[in-house]
Amino acid sequence: MLDIFYYDITRRQFVKSALAGVASFSLGWPIRASFGGHRTGARLRLLYLTDVHAKMGKGVLRALEMASAAVRRYRPDMIIAGGDLINGGLGCTAGEIRAQWELYSDFQNSLGARVYAAIGNRDLAGAWLREGPAESDPRREFKRRMGLSRTWYIMDAGAYRFLFLDPIRITSDPLHYRGEVPAEQLRWLREQANSIKPNQRAVLVTHMPILTAFYQATCGGTASAPLNRIVANGKEVLDILQKGNKLVLVLQGHLHVNEMIRWRGTTFITGGAVCGRWWRGAWHGTPPGFGVVSLDGDRVDWEYVGYN
Repeated sequence: MLDIFYYDITRRQFVKSALAGVASFSLGWPIRASFGGHRTGARLRLLYLTDVHAKMGKGVLRALEMASAAVRRYRPDMIIAGGDLINGGLGCTAGEIRAQWELYSDFQNSLGARVYAAIGNRDLAGAWLREGPAESDPRREFKRRMGLSRTWYIMDAGAYRFLFLDPIRITSDPLHYRGEVPAEQLRWLREQANSIKPNQRAVLVTHMPILTAFYQATCGGTASAPLNRIVANGKEVLDILQKGNKLVLVLQGHLHVNEMIRWRGTTFITGGAVCGRWWRGAWHGTPPGFGVVSLDGDRVDWEYVGYN
């Protein structure tokens, strides 16, 4: 059975809820949802923020200050960032996006907690350029800023093992990139799946979604996702990690919508976006915001928090 929580609030619903006073909370934000499961008492609480798209501009700076203040109110022990930390782009040189990285670094340092990040397509630099040679390593600046030797890695927290993926494959076609986990990372995932301890659960973090109903919900039931919007070999990833019922949660971004799906014992959360509709308000009913995740055994509690 595939269970989907998909939030898309129309303007009429928003106005109606605003006029309803206290009752408006159930129709507005934050949004809360849970999927039940076996509890172990080994609870972990974290914040998940994705698609910051830091760029220069007075309005963006003010919004980042508001987002930071909202995050700090939760006093998080740990923050997971879902990629597209800067607005950058594959066609920009490292020098052209340096100011964006400085702005994002200031934002991250203001959050008051350790941040572990997955790489997004916007975090690459110079993978293709209209003039001059491409960068030899488009991921270099992301790795340097995040203190990483490579863009896929593990992190253990409590009873959970977090696996961060890099599914961004550079192409020479008009899309410039697509979602695909390469063979090297698939081998690594198999090794990690075999090394997860009996008392551990796995959480997968990937910028590009493994599973989403966004295109069916917005374009029709037979719509398919473009190759640069989803991980094309996501089923292969799930076949590796869902053995033994160890994978409890997938945190993903890229689509800027708040979505929660449950499939075969795994919860998939698409975490909205700190920048919302690229700094122009809400996108398909999801306002700028971030998520609060509580894990207890196989149970996942999710709250999406808008920050005005």
